[in-house]
Amino acid sequence: MSAELAENLRKYRRAAGLSQEQLAHRGNMSVGPIRKIEQGHDGVRMETLHKLARILGVKTSDLMAAGPPQPVKHDDPNSQNLRELRIALTPALSLGPVSAPAGDEPDLRRLNRMTYDNSVLYFGDTYQSIAADLPTLIRAANDAVAYYDSGEERTKALVERSRALNLVGRYLTQIRQFDLAHVAARGAIEDAKAAGNNLVAASGVGGMCWLLVRTERFDEAEDIAVATMDIVEPKIMGATPDEYSTWGGLAMEAAAAAARNNRPGEAKALRRAAGTAAKAVGKTHRNLLRHWSMFGPVTAAMKELEDYMIEGDARSVIRKSKEDATLQEKHWKQLGGPSTNDGNRYRLDLARAMVRTGDPTAAMEELSHLDGIAPEWFRHQSSAAVTFEEITKKRRTLTADMREVGTHLGVFA
Repeated sequence: MSAELAENLRKYRRAAGLSQEQLAHRGNMSVGPIRKIEQGHDGVRMETLHKLARILGVKTSDLMAAGPPQPVKHDDPNSQNLRELRIALTPALSLGPVSAPAGDEPDLRRLNRMTYDNSVLYFGDTYQSIAADLPTLIRAANDAVAYYDSGEERTKALVERSRALNLVGRYLTQIRQFDLAHVAARGAIEDAKAAGNNLVAASGVGGMCWLLVRTERFDEAEDIAVATMDIVEPKIMGATPDEYSTWGGLAMEAAAAAARNNRPGEAKALRRAAGTAAKAVGKTHRNLLRHWSMFGPVTAAMKELEDYMIEGDARSVIRKSKEDATLQEKHWKQLGGPSTNDGNRYRLDLARAMVRTGDPTAAMEELSHLDGIAPEWFRHQSSAAVTFEEITKKRRTLTADMREVGTHLGVFA
């Protein structure tokens, strides 16, 4: 990854009094990856860093360090595919005055409906339609904020733009366009704060946390989630499902960051907080424009299994998936099911656990199923590609179905 990473690992390993071989033995891993890291090789998996940090008793972020940038591909298709979205999200500025848009008064209800309709497309795995629609949505939101310079209408316009930008940021995070996603997520938070709407701002913080976790900025993700939880903590009596869901969603984001940063104690405490909020909600609560997910007992249980995978405890994932009644579909009529994205992510975790507990056939069945029901979401999941590669290492020959899945994931050129 970098010379800095190599030096950090070497420093912490020696401070622990371990040779490379002893470190590998404690992690039940081969010494090869450790040697490659300390020699400055690229291509180190984040999962390997998590494991080494746990063995050495340090945060994952303590091992990580920035190296020199890699050359950017000249034929990157997203430079053209996202051109209109990039222009709408990051318009050019000059020293000239900015005039309010001319024409009819903006229809804020229509703007709200546009954001909602696109959020439905996002959760429905219809990414191509979203990419085409989002530039128009951003421009409409910008025009509404520019049109109203004060009063209740401006406040409403800021909230609507915050929700629109939250959607844009989450979509861009999902397709791994992280720098653009950061622009959108930051704008969503700033607009909601300007409108004085803490719940909408907290939803924006949730989106920012997810982005930070995806880009390995674990310390910041946990810090801003916990700080925001303190501000929007529900009252003991009289709190609404929106308030519990927003607070519980932030607890899940903070827990995800803490678990990946080798802070298991903090992760467990935050998972308990999410569970408390889920119990208060009672049944899956759906509000796509507020907290951008479906929060409840099922979601909280699914997210907790991610921590076991991060810890390398695949057997607990399989065991909990069978023993926890909350995760059984037959109980979802009473409890409410997860969002499509959360449910798919859970099945992807199961696939990874299956291959690591010696059942590559079942793991492949899960991958094929996900490729069939959510192809656009699936092809953007790096962990799906890792799982597929682990499956193929255990197979001498590949079926036609396996080759199709591998091609879709970009594993086969």
